[in-house]
Amino acid sequence: MPQALERSEGCWAWVVLLASVVTQGLTLGFPTCIGIFFTELQREFQASNSETSWFPSILTAMLHAGGPLCSILVGRFGCRVTMILGGVLASLGLVAGSFCGTLGQLYLTAGFITGLGMCFSFQSSITVLGLYFTRWRVLANALASAGVSLGITLWPLLSRYLLEDLGWRGTFLIFGGVLLHCCVCGAVVRPVPARMTPEAREGLPSHSKRPSRGCLAVCGRAIRRHLAFDVLRDSMGYRVYTLGVVWMIMGFPLPHIFLVPYAIRHGVDEHKAALLISVIGFSNIFLRPMAGLVVGRREFAGHRKYLFSLAVLLNGLTNLVCVASADFRVLVGYCLAYSVSMSGIGALLFQVLMDIVPMDRFPSALGLFTVLESISILISPPLAGLLLDATNDFSYVFSMSSFFLISAALFMGSSFCVLGKKERQGPRAEAEGAAPEAAPEQGLAAEDTDGPEKRLRVEIMYVTSV
Repeated sequence: MPQALERSEGCWAWVVLLASVVTQGLTLGFPTCIGIFFTELQREFQASNSETSWFPSILTAMLHAGGPLCSILVGRFGCRVTMILGGVLASLGLVAGSFCGTLGQLYLTAGFITGLGMCFSFQSSITVLGLYFTRWRVLANALASAGVSLGITLWPLLSRYLLEDLGWRGTFLIFGGVLLHCCVCGAVVRPVPARMTPEAREGLPSHSKRPSRGCLAVCGRAIRRHLAFDVLRDSMGYRVYTLGVVWMIMGFPLPHIFLVPYAIRHGVDEHKAALLISVIGFSNIFLRPMAGLVVGRREFAGHRKYLFSLAVLLNGLTNLVCVASADFRVLVGYCLAYSVSMSGIGALLFQVLMDIVPMDRFPSALGLFTVLESISILISPPLAGLLLDATNDFSYVFSMSSFFLISAALFMGSSFCVLGKKERQGPRAEAEGAAPEAAPEQGLAAEDTDGPEKRLRVEIMYVTSV
């Protein structure tokens, strides 16, 4: 493994990148097509908007909440096995969902099981890029993110085409076979063992003469490793960012779920309504990699959190367009404007977290971040469905989305400004004393610039720039 990391990227690394692109398109792109089936599922099960909304919310929540479990499986079995397992679970969930007779069964199969399988495949495909790429890691991540946009473009078109001929049950059955391609992508990934760090060793089970005490200690170390409650307690920047994103997620996924039913309700043809989601995906094919490469530049390092707040604010403001008009041409313009802000959010979401949290604590901070994020994803669509049942007006749903996004942007932007002023005042006060410590957001030690800490600083700054 040391030789594999130190040598330059070979031809097979780009094959792995292609597998990651396909995997992200299959997994992260799939939830955006659920809105195509929303009306059919509602009619099939005679359910309300709120009850039907639980299906996409459970699916998307599990896509994020399974992160800590996925990291444990990757550490134990490797990325290849975890990706294949995810493909099998995602496929079985949709195939079983096509035979469901109640919404509760659909929640369990196509919601919980499929979402968990997609989580395993997606997060493993992201992890393996870090093992195969070093010098070209920025480019690899930017290209891999294009797979999400490609999936957002193709899934709605395929869903609309199959739904007319096969119904939602036949479409789910076909989609179960399509998701088996995650297993093919996983088979492409050759095993690459990771370097064993001291933090990783703490998470491994240790042999103990007293099993009960040893199990408790291992569980405690595993929780500290995969869920960074200590970072949440000690880092004000992490608390602000996590709270802001959790609040933002209450409104961010709603257009993907309700845009198609909203357009159909106002007389837009079903094919044109499905095309709206594809417009968002097609635009992101070009916008998301460009945004990733731009914000990855060194001159934006100190301003990325403010750019993220601005992108969230613009996203909330664009949703107000749907409140004003439901004309198809207006909705196409809305989708294009929405794509710009969405690409900024997608490019900066995890990059800002890297800037705020020390890189040695980033995996565990990311685990807690995704778990808290999944709670909002689980609550948001049913809450919007309940509002829609009470008012029978989709404009309230988009107003709700705008409220959460705009308020989250204002909260994060103002809080980061206050924290930035405090950080700038700190070095001034210590200017006459010892060399000031690095900013708390970077979490880097600088006591001995000639010793091993200097090498640690250089390595962490490289990863953070990704």
